[in-house]
Amino acid sequence: MTTIDARIYVDGHLTSSPDDLAAAVEEMRQSGVVAWIGLQSPAPADLEAVAMTFDLHPLAVEDAQKGHQRAKLEWYGDTMFVVLRPTWYDDAAERVEFGEVHLFVGPDFVVTVRRERRPDLNAVRDTLESEPRFLGIGPRAMLTAFLDAIVDEDVPVVAGLEEDIDEVEDSLFGGAGVDISLSERIYRLLEQVIAFQRAIGPLPAMIRELLDGADGSGGSGDEVHNRLRNVLDHTVRVTERVDTCRALLDNALTVHSTLVSLEQNDAMRRMSSASFEQGEQVKRISSWAAILFTPTLIASVYGMNFDHMPELHWLWGYPFALTLMLGLGVGLWGIFKWRDWL
Repeated sequence: MTTIDARIYVDGHLTSSPDDLAAAVEEMRQSGVVAWIGLQSPAPADLEAVAMTFDLHPLAVEDAQKGHQRAKLEWYGDTMFVVLRPTWYDDAAERVEFGEVHLFVGPDFVVTVRRERRPDLNAVRDTLESEPRFLGIGPRAMLTAFLDAIVDEDVPVVAGLEEDIDEVEDSLFGGAGVDISLSERIYRLLEQVIAFQRAIGPLPAMIRELLDGADGSGGSGDEVHNRLRNVLDHTVRVTERVDTCRALLDNALTVHSTLVSLEQNDAMRRMSSASFEQGEQVKRISSWAAILFTPTLIASVYGMNFDHMPELHWLWGYPFALTLMLGLGVGLWGIFKWRDWL
């Protein structure tokens, strides 16, 4: 259901709050009147009615209907179409949430279109109404206030991301061992930072374009120019901090991958060492088994119960058998010792 909040201003002072669009249009016929028409979750028919009333360009209206636009500033005649992406941070889920606000800024009107409850544009309006001198400048002052509010909401988002990155760095270099699952957290944070960069990346260029068009020749335009410069300064600081966050996460992901590789290499070396030691033990056991098997083989041959065995009637048969057992055992021991099996 469409929610319409209309406000009519004269010289920066609120004169009325019409209940519907038709009443707002009727009051706008007076000279010196500036209207702010706020639409929340507008139906296509309501948005088309506003477009016809203020002669909004069809392409801009189409973008506002579809949504999912990147931040941008476009000119259609003497009307600006501005898309802003407000943000807020869910610290528990480590997730950046994004809103979307569309603004049509004309010579004597501002139309705002949003589908989420955030940001609270009423708070921006209340702040503006407390400064009638600045509000009296007109739609440019309103747009400047909206930009200022959007950038101010970006600051706690950056602070939340930086805090989580500090926790990641503590986990990396805390000395408690390598947490294999940490890479998933780093990647998720990096994904949020990249999405945040996309949302705020166009803002500096947009504000510079507005500054180029601001009146710097004196009078009321100077205040818009001064505030835009302040907003630009805050925007540049936010974008630089976000760039730093991305660089830190890129480095953290690289460091974590390196630490995991080192940990795996150490484990492989330990396994290889254990396998080598096990192989040495097997060689020793096999060597002694071969040595002990030789006299057993000879004794088993002599233990066969056959009548016709030459050694049974040979005087030196018994000493020969013992000597053969000992000689073969010593010979095998020497061979295995030479091959470092013993």
